[in-house]
Amino acid sequence: MATALISDAVRSALPVTIDDVRAAHMRIADAIVRTPTLHSRTLSALTGAEIYLKFENLQFTAAYKERGALNTLLQLPANTVGVIAASAGNHAQGLAYHANRLGIPATIVMPTHTPVVKVTQTEGHGATVVLHGDTFDEASAHARLLEKERGLTFVHPFDDVRVIAGQGTVAIEMLEDVPDIDLFVTPIGGGGLISGMSAVAKAWHRPIEVVGVEAELYPSMYNRLHGTDLPCAGDTLAEGIAVKEPGGITAQMVAALVDEVLLVDERRLEEAVSLLLQIEKTVVEGAGAAGLAALLTHRGRFAGRTVGVVLCGGNIDTRLLANVLLRDLARSGRLARLRIRLKDQPGQLFKVARVFDEQQANIIEVYHQRVFTTLPAKGLIAEIECETRDRAHLDRLILALQSAGYEVATVEPA
Repeated sequence: MATALISDAVRSALPVTIDDVRAAHMRIADAIVRTPTLHSRTLSALTGAEIYLKFENLQFTAAYKERGALNTLLQLPANTVGVIAASAGNHAQGLAYHANRLGIPATIVMPTHTPVVKVTQTEGHGATVVLHGDTFDEASAHARLLEKERGLTFVHPFDDVRVIAGQGTVAIEMLEDVPDIDLFVTPIGGGGLISGMSAVAKAWHRPIEVVGVEAELYPSMYNRLHGTDLPCAGDTLAEGIAVKEPGGITAQMVAALVDEVLLVDERRLEEAVSLLLQIEKTVVEGAGAAGLAALLTHRGRFAGRTVGVVLCGGNIDTRLLANVLLRDLARSGRLARLRIRLKDQPGQLFKVARVFDEQQANIIEVYHQRVFTTLPAKGLIAEIECETRDRAHLDRLILALQSAGYEVATVEPA
């Protein structure tokens, strides 16, 4: 992988340069949101680094993907019949929105089982949605077939020099707004965003380190760089960067320009999404929180640095977000489910509830179990879901229950 210093010869030989990114920025500046780059005092104190967040979740379609899509659309020939892409995520909406704004017909091919909300949102931006295949690969193959049949122009979500240059405009804005940034921590899916940002970082007037972040379940770029064969599969919260194969162009640029690629697990991704909502009052999808997840996982790696982190998207299902927040409350001890062994006698629940009252813990739900248990016939299990102030408060509640003679076990979240 790259070192902090890259020679001019190496940079100029790459498919995308800082000049390409600057040209893209001039091209698209009037039609995208110049999102703020803001210092987070709380996250900085938490991680030991000075953290600056780029709020790309504030784009109209709630993701940075608009930049690359628009830069590509603005360079198409005047006689372009229309554009087509395969995507069930942010690329679909970014391309559809700007194509519609420019009067260019757009077709988006999505897997058959794509959630209805994503289909509706993409159609709402004026695109024609074609549902085909059970997987993204099948949808992509069908898109390439329609490209030929209908004379359309295929717009790749990441492996295109115009797309890469457009995504790199994120780095231009961050460095203009916060000149002191000396390290970027950037999510990697296919590699378009980090390729464009590293093209800027390594040609800046001073060395800027670039660290990429992948979900542990989808280490595709990590595999490419290290020659490893770690599996790429599973249900990750960071679905926006769940890519099994990075691009050829992007892999070349990452190998030349990116200093390191780190992996983050699902628990850290969930924690990062929750912290961003609690601390920054901003909704970020799993992929958008990957940079913060890396900072939380590898605190020593970034301590003392001035770090730019891109919150690259905010399109997360509301039910999934609710689940993430509740799981985080459970891990922090503010929400708990306690399994308590009782005697099958009158007044037992009353006596238990009295302990909760004495400890000022709020009971949310009670589940009584007599049948499906290994206890004797006269024994029973009560599972009580409750709210506490913090882990210490929960520990005091458990101790009080044990002191009252009850056997208590916590039901831990995954």
